[in-house]
Amino acid sequence: MDITDIISFAFRIYTLMLIIYILMSWIPASRDTALGQFLEKLCEPYLGFFRKFIPPIGMIDFSPIIALIVLTFIEQGIYNLLHMLFY
Repeated sequence: MDITDIISFAFRIYTLMLIIYILMSWIPASRDTALGQFLEKLCEPYLGFFRKFIPPIGMIDFSPIIALIVLTFIEQGIYNLLHMLFY
């Protein structure tokens, strides 16, 4: 297992956490659970950054979609940087 596998695993876990947190918004009582509060502490700082710049359009908040796309770009950038440095 090399560093790229570890980074890939970490990004997959965080992406899954974001998706679960986003889906929990459809069930408001789920955010009051221990899991909801745990995910809020880890996900809200990242999502909050995008909510500052991308306002909701009507009842739809597009900032989580943009946040997931940016997270994918960050992951690819790290892969490319590691590839240039070590391979």
